[in-house]
Amino acid sequence: MLGKIIGAVAGAKAASRTRGVNEPGGALMGVAAVAMARRFGIPGMIAAAAGGYALKRYNERRQAREAFTRTS
Repeated sequence: MLGKIIGAVAGAKAASRTRGVNEPGGALMGVAAVAMARRFGIPGMIAAAAGGYALKRYNERRQAREAFTRTS
């Protein structure tokens, strides 16, 4: 219970500094992050972070490719 509250507060604070996310949304993401950390454990969190990074890189490359073909 205390972990969820701390996660919600941390998520709300992080959301106030992030464009496109409001504070209630950040609080929900903070609570979800605590629940995921508990369920996945360390190896699962590392795998989720690596997957998120790979998805980010894929999207950046796809957008760059689309921008290149649009200008050509």
